[in-house]
Amino acid sequence: MSTALLLAAHLAVGFGLGWLYFYGLWRNARMLARGAPISKVIALSVGRFILLGAVLVPVALEGALPLLATSLAIFIARLVSVRRMRRVEDVSPRKEKAA
Repeated sequence: MSTALLLAAHLAVGFGLGWLYFYGLWRNARMLARGAPISKVIALSVGRFILLGAVLVPVALEGALPLLATSLAIFIARLVSVRRMRRVEDVSPRKEKAA
């Protein structure tokens, strides 16, 4: 396979991984805010870290360039996720503050 194709694959995997990771983080925050059982919150947190490690360790063994491409894509997924969560929060109803 060509280097460009492999880097594109690492970018795609990194973006998907980043989206899953930050979606899980958002779910964790929502679960905590809604009073979900702490065992479920901890399980989701541990699952996110295990997933991140399970993907990044083999990628790191492939070399620096694949690791950098995957990490860059995770960072881009973070930017996209944060921007999207801000939009969701802007649309969601807010409680009026008492004067």
